[in-house]
Amino acid sequence: MADPTYETHDFDVIVIGAGGAGLRAAIEAKARGLRTALVCKSLLGKAHTVMAEGGAAAALGNIWPEDNWQVHFRDTMRGGKMLNNWRMAELHAKEAPDRILELERWGALFDRTKDGLITQRDFGGHRYARLAHVGDRTGLELIRTLQQQAVSAGIDVFMEVKILRLLTDAQGQVNAAVGYWRPTGEFVVFTAKAFVLATGSLGKSWKYTSNSWESTGDGVAMAAWAGADLIDMEFVQFHPTGMVWPLSVRGILVTEGVRGDGGVLRNSEGTRFMFDYIPPMFAAETADTEAEGDRWYDDHINNRRPPELLPRDEVARSINSEVKNGRGSPHGGVFLDIASRRSAEYIRRRLPSMYHQFKELAGVDITAEPMEVGPTCHYAMGGIRVDPDSAATTVPGLFAAGEAAAGLHGSNRLGGNSLSDLLVFGRRAGEGASDFAEAHAAAPVVDQGQVRAAVDAAVAPFDRTGGESPYDLHHDLQQTMQDLVGIIRTESELREAHEALGKLRERAERVSVSGGRAYNPGWNLATDLPAMLTVSTLVATGALDRKESRGGHTRDDFPGPDAEFGKINLVQRISAEGEFSIAPEPLPQMPPELAALFEEAK
Repeated sequence: MADPTYETHDFDVIVIGAGGAGLRAAIEAKARGLRTALVCKSLLGKAHTVMAEGGAAAALGNIWPEDNWQVHFRDTMRGGKMLNNWRMAELHAKEAPDRILELERWGALFDRTKDGLITQRDFGGHRYARLAHVGDRTGLELIRTLQQQAVSAGIDVFMEVKILRLLTDAQGQVNAAVGYWRPTGEFVVFTAKAFVLATGSLGKSWKYTSNSWESTGDGVAMAAWAGADLIDMEFVQFHPTGMVWPLSVRGILVTEGVRGDGGVLRNSEGTRFMFDYIPPMFAAETADTEAEGDRWYDDHINNRRPPELLPRDEVARSINSEVKNGRGSPHGGVFLDIASRRSAEYIRRRLPSMYHQFKELAGVDITAEPMEVGPTCHYAMGGIRVDPDSAATTVPGLFAAGEAAAGLHGSNRLGGNSLSDLLVFGRRAGEGASDFAEAHAAAPVVDQGQVRAAVDAAVAPFDRTGGESPYDLHHDLQQTMQDLVGIIRTESELREAHEALGKLRERAERVSVSGGRAYNPGWNLATDLPAMLTVSTLVATGALDRKESRGGHTRDDFPGPDAEFGKINLVQRISAEGEFSIAPEPLPQMPPELAALFEEAK
């Protein structure tokens, strides 16, 4: 058994994760006068939110006065193929403008119209130009602003701490978290009356991904291990435009802002192929000629949007089809061309990060030649089930927001909705956790047996010799998920994935590492593997059970949507004994006044 010596810290509210959602939750709790802490796996300011480039969606109406929360709500629901939690979509659309204006009051420097208003850009699936942005570095500005606000408020920050497990009391309430300092390997226990999970994504289980190293599904796995419900785990978004060459940078994101600012997709024959892939659901509002699509950029009212701005799931599948049919680019993608459509000055001003990214990493000047792009694992629509108004999970004392939480985006997220999601539901999670903490005055009592179990499991790889390499195991996991649970899925491949994941979980029990706990990247990866294997199993399980194609889940053997599956969420749980279960549950019923918005749109 490991030495149980560890440091402890106690607060009223602890937020795990310091991206946009975590920062906004902590700011809210601190504003209530509660003792509040942020715990993050990496450095403060290194959150994956900084990688969100295009903008934050909010119906400000600064470019098109016709835009309003009802149109944004409708776009979000239709983009998610109506599998969204309607209440979350309603709250998001109503509150996003206030959260953007709040950021502006806190010092965020958004790009401006000639009249001095926050300007907004076009993005896929949005009827109107709706994304407030800072060039193509919006996430960076959001984090800068929130971080300054959090530090100014005096919120305690614990950086480079890997949280291993959430601990519960005899009543099943989460009251503690055990982790370790990554630089030293020393263990630490945090106690609080309420916890917020804002840990982001799970994309590092795939070989080609836009996600950075932190995105190992920690929050989703820890919530499941603590008994929380998960929903929609089968829905993983493959962003249509990631870099494909050189291989060392494959998967790095190419912002949708390129297409929003006029970029078009072409195959190896030079054809704008997206006109061949317009789905019936979006046909009425999508241009069917290049001329109409080009006119739309200047006149949204009398023209329909080009098909390059269909929702991401539609564009990603279309690119995949072109490549499979032999019309791809030399390195297995397609061409994204803005050079022939906008001036070099416009491109460098509107897309400075993309200009430098391709110049430095691929030797491509996007003002003079097209980019090679292809789908990359990008975002998880599924995750922890939460109450829409309070962000409470199904476990007392535990709240969740941001990408770790599910419901808002349904089966497919629209670009730009992620940043406004972080702000709207980060604030609500902070409110919900604060309410809970204020109502539970008793000091947490930590179960030392749970602490010892978490510590023992973490250090077990040091006690093994000649076992599995964590690097080999991670490589094989990524290859399995890329090949068998990727953008296009089949029953046979999903069953093969389940068998492979079972063997990988067995191998994980034999992982060994050497050296000490301080600055040990092999051990750090070994402690990430349990969460990655858990979320990968959950994704594969949901994908096998959902026998239809919808949003970010495409089954080659069930190529169309199924009306009955369109009425349910697949809910997954992990028992205290580690058994996985899955069951369908009906979607919440949308009230008539909101349902009427879809009839009006027709």
